[in-house]
Amino acid sequence: MIIDTHCHIDMYMDPLEIIKESETKGIITIAMTNLPSHFEMGFPFVRQTKKVRLALGMHPLYAEHHLKEFNGFQKHLSKTSYIGEIGLDFSREGFSTKEIQIESFRRILKEIRGKKKIISIHSRRAEDEILKMLIENNTQNAIFHWYSGPLGLIDKIVENGYYFSINQSMILSKSGQQIINRIPLSNLLTESDGPFIKYNNRENRPSDIALVIEYLSKKNNLSSILIEEQISQNFKKLLNGIV
Repeated sequence: MIIDTHCHIDMYMDPLEIIKESETKGIITIAMTNLPSHFEMGFPFVRQTKKVRLALGMHPLYAEHHLKEFNGFQKHLSKTSYIGEIGLDFSREGFSTKEIQIESFRRILKEIRGKKKIISIHSRRAEDEILKMLIENNTQNAIFHWYSGPLGLIDKIVENGYYFSINQSMILSKSGQQIINRIPLSNLLTESDGPFIKYNNRENRPSDIALVIEYLSKKNNLSSILIEEQISQNFKKLLNGIV
């Protein structure tokens, strides 16, 4: 079974095609949203699906919209067990809204505290700050999506019971491979981050996670079936935390 814990279905040219493919091929797909208003638009299309679930998001690079969108976050919070994409981005692209992001992320963590949710986190150049805030808020069931931070911090993230979702771009870069090598198999999940990753001159899609499975299989000298089973077990542990 392929599991895609981070995919932006609403950003594809034809979102319904991606939903149909995930349903037909039996790919568990967690669809991120960047704002609560995006969640509201997409929810009717996935509420009856068996394999696709929609996450409620407040992307850090959309921070200028967070204040006016926060009521929507509170309104829709009970409709889903998945939260994402949320987090912080202190790169050059996001640094100008750093303080807004921190306040927004703090509010989100407060809103979900004690609620049974699985969250997918954007942490670019803000990995240490993210981890501190998660621990302070006793946040459970967190996945660091496309982690690109310090190798040494990975151990501390694992110690606190959090997970990492890896994608096709990571297996093709030296830095990504180093990060993957540091993460125990018991804390690994898979993602496509489609459509933002390209494969064979087209948008990456959930089914392309098979390439990540193949990479992990060769790296660990295990069959693809065993790798898929391990990823499934990891995801089931997360699910057990919200039932």
